[in-house]
Amino acid sequence: MNLRRGDIHWIEFPASSAREQAGRRPAIIVQSDTTPSLPTVFVVPLTSNPRASRFPGTFEVEASASSGLHVRSVALAFQLRAIDRTRIGERLGALDPRDLATLEVHLRSLLSL
Repeated sequence: MNLRRGDIHWIEFPASSAREQAGRRPAIIVQSDTTPSLPTVFVVPLTSNPRASRFPGTFEVEASASSGLHVRSVALAFQLRAIDRTRIGERLGALDPRDLATLEVHLRSLLSL
């Protein structure tokens, strides 16, 4: 599967604690395109719950034809996760360049890079 940084795919997240996203939901691929041989991929989950935007490390992603999202969603950069490639499903769309830049700012801040 050809994955690109900024793509939004359906992901089947494994069951986990009450605070972590689980189940089938869209997520943003954040791993570099140059590492296809790794068995895992870094992703940032999305939620349609607007209350999640109260947490640091979040931002809203508009529903649009280019993103493939049908509802406004919140990117949860603070829940950055490595997931097995077998959990990646259908591609929905991609973040626009401004949203990808915003995501990168949040990740650098959260990781003190």
